Amino acid sequence: MDPRTRKVLIADDEPDIVEILKYNLSKEGYEVVTAKDGDEALDKAKLTHPDLVVLDIMMPKKTGVEVCEIMRAQPVFKDTLILFLTALNDESTQIKGLETGADDYISKPVSPKVFLSRVNALLRRANKTEAKTIQVANLTIDPERFVVLVDGKDVALAKKEFELLYLLAAKPGRVFLRNEIMSQVWGNDVIVGDRTIDVHIRKIRQKLGIDCITTVKGVGYKFEL
Repeated sequence: MDPRTRKVLIADDEPDIVEILKYNLSKEGYEVVTAKDGDEALDKAKLTHPDLVVLDIMMPKKTGVEVCEIMRAQPVFKDTLILFLTALNDESTQIKGLETGADDYISKPVSPKVFLSRVNALLRRANKTEAKTIQVANLTIDPERFVVLVDGKDVALAKKEFELLYLLAAKPGRVFLRNEIMSQVWGNDVIVGDRTIDVHIRKIRQKLGIDCITTVKGVGYKFEL
C-alpha cells in the first residue's frame, strides 16, 4: 500500500529526535502526529487512530511500556503496530517491550535510514493478507478480518503474533526453522534474535490457552492441534 495512506504517531520527549523522524517520515509521504509524553500519546492515539505508533520507552507521565500495555488492552488498537525506541540496550528491557505487545524495537541513537526501513517493513508486511480462513478443531484464524477465535470467543493477538500463528497453522505438522520464521514474519529488512521468536510463541500460547505450537528443540516450531 502507498505510504501516503498511512498515519504514524511518534511519542518521545526529545524534540530533536521527534523532528528528525517526523521530517523523514513526512518526506516519504506518511502523515505524522507527535506527542511529548505518555499521556499525550494515548490521547493522540485515541483521536487519530494511527497505523503505527513509535514509542520512546523512557517518557514522562507514562513510559512507552505502560502506553503499550494500555493500548493492547483496548480492542480499538488491536490492529495498531507498535515500535519501541529505546536507549536501553539490556535484553530484559527489549523482552519486556515485546511481551507487552510491541511489534519491534530500535535502539537509540536512531539512524533515519534504518528507522525508515524498519517502519516500511512493518507496514508492508502488515498489509499482506491471506484469503484462506483456517479452521482446526476449536480454533479459527480469519486473516481477512484479523480475527482469532477459540471456542467461538475472540482472542486478541498483536500483528506479529497473528502472522506467526497463521504461518505455522497454514501448514500443520511442518517444522518451520527459525530463519524461515524470521524471514516470513519479520522480513529481511528487520534483524531479530531467537529470543524475539520465543517471546512471541510464549505470548501466543498464553493467549490461546490451548496446546497447539510444539517446540522442536534446536530446530524450530510446528503447529499441532
